[in-house]
Amino acid sequence: MKITVLNGSPKGDTSVTMQYVHYIQKKFPQHELKILNVSHRIKKLERDEMAFQEILDEVQSADGVLWASPVYFLLVPSQYKRFIELISERGAEAVFEHKYTAALTTSIHFYDHTAHNYIHAVCDDLGMKYVGSFSADMRDLMEEKGRVGLLVFADEFFEAIKNQAPTSKSYCPVTWREFEYHPGVAETKVNAGDKRILIVTDAEAHQTNLLRMIERFKASFAQEIPVVNLNALDIKGGCLGCLHCGYDNRCAYEGQDDYVEFYNTQVKTADILIFAGAIKDRYLSSRWKMFFDRSFFNGHTPTLIGKQIGCIISGPLSQNHNLRQVLEGWFELQPANVAGFVTDEYGDSADIDRLLQDLAHRLVRFAAADYVRPPTFLGVGGRKLFRDEIWGRLRVVFQADHRAYKRLGLYDFAQKDVKTRTINAIVPLLLRIPRVRKEFARRIKSGMIMPYQKVLESE
Repeated sequence: MKITVLNGSPKGDTSVTMQYVHYIQKKFPQHELKILNVSHRIKKLERDEMAFQEILDEVQSADGVLWASPVYFLLVPSQYKRFIELISERGAEAVFEHKYTAALTTSIHFYDHTAHNYIHAVCDDLGMKYVGSFSADMRDLMEEKGRVGLLVFADEFFEAIKNQAPTSKSYCPVTWREFEYHPGVAETKVNAGDKRILIVTDAEAHQTNLLRMIERFKASFAQEIPVVNLNALDIKGGCLGCLHCGYDNRCAYEGQDDYVEFYNTQVKTADILIFAGAIKDRYLSSRWKMFFDRSFFNGHTPTLIGKQIGCIISGPLSQNHNLRQVLEGWFELQPANVAGFVTDEYGDSADIDRLLQDLAHRLVRFAAADYVRPPTFLGVGGRKLFRDEIWGRLRVVFQADHRAYKRLGLYDFAQKDVKTRTINAIVPLLLRIPRVRKEFARRIKSGMIMPYQKVLESE
C-alpha cells in the first residue's frame, strides 16, 4: 500500500523524525512510504499553488497519511501549522476526508501530549480515520525496546488500513457563535504607575471582535498602551531547528529580521504582557506559533520570570482545552503569572467590557504585589524535565542553558537536600523496631501538621 508521509520538520530529510520513518521503510519494504517535506518547503507551497496541488495529489492517491513531526514549543513547528492552515484556506479538506491516518513525533517528551492532541483534533476536523500515535523519545531508535515499539505502531497502522478497521472521533467540531462585539466607554481608568505594559497581537482587519477587545482593554488604562502586531514585524521565517543558538543564544536569523531585537528589547523588558489572538483551527495562527518557536533562541531558559500575563482570545476557547493548557503550561514554566483569559465566546458586549476592565485591574494589582501563582504539575513537571535534560544529555549542545540553570539555581536536585537525605537514612532503620514503628503510626497524622501549626501560632 502507499502511505503519504507529511514531514513536519523544517530540517527536511536531515531531521531525527525522518530516521524513524526510514526505519519503518526498511522494515516494511512491501509498502511505499512517500515522504513530502511540507515544512521545509512551506514558503514555496504558500506562493506556488501548483506545488501545493502536487502534495494534495499524493494524499489523494495514498491509502494512508502519516503525520510525522518533531515537537516544537508544545505543538508542531509553525511551518507545519501553516501547512495545515493552507488546507482549509484553499478548500482542500475533501482530499483528506476518510483517509486512514496516524501521528509520529520525536521529542524529549516535553508536552508531546499537547502536540498529539492538536494533530488528532485536526485529523478529526478533516474527517480522517485516526488510528493512533507514537511519541518517540529522540533516542528511542537506538534502543531495541524503542525499535520494537515503533514497528508495532507501524504494523497496527498498516493493518488498520488493510482491514478497514473502524475508528472513532475524540474531538467534537468547534462551533463559533454569531456575535459582534461593540465596546462601551471605560468609565474608570487604571493607573499602571511605572509598570511597563505591552500588547502583542496578530489581529487582522477582518477580526473586528479581536481588534475591538484590544482597544477596549487599552481604554481601561490611564496611560497609552503600546501594541505590536506580529504581522507588521519583519520575521523572515520560523525556527529552523538548527540549534545554532545552543552555545550562546545567538539565533541564526540574528541581524536578518526584527524578531530577536523585538523580543529582547520589548517582550523581556515588559512587566505586563497581553497576548491577543484569534483561534485558527485548534490553536492560534501560525504567525503566533512562529512567535513562540522563534523565542527558542533563548533555549530552555525562562525569559518571562515574574511577569504578569493576560490573554485576549477571539473564538471558542472553552472548546479548545488543549490550547489553554499549552498557554498555561508555558507561562507556568517561566514562571509567570497568568492573571486571566478574556474571550468573546460568552456574554454580551457589556459582560466582555467588565471582564476586560477587571483583567486590567488584576494585572496591575498582581504586578504591584510581585505575585506569581504557585505552579501546578504543568509548570513543575516541565521544569524538572528540562532540569534533568539540560544537566544530562542536552548539555553538550545547550551550553547557554547550562550556564543559566546554574546561575538561576534551577539545578535543585533532590540529593542536594541534606536534611531530607539524613532523615531518609536514619528513620527507616528505626522503623525496623516494632515498638518504634507502632508509635510512628500513632503520631504520623498529628506530626504532619505540627510544622504548620507552628507557623499559624507565630503569625
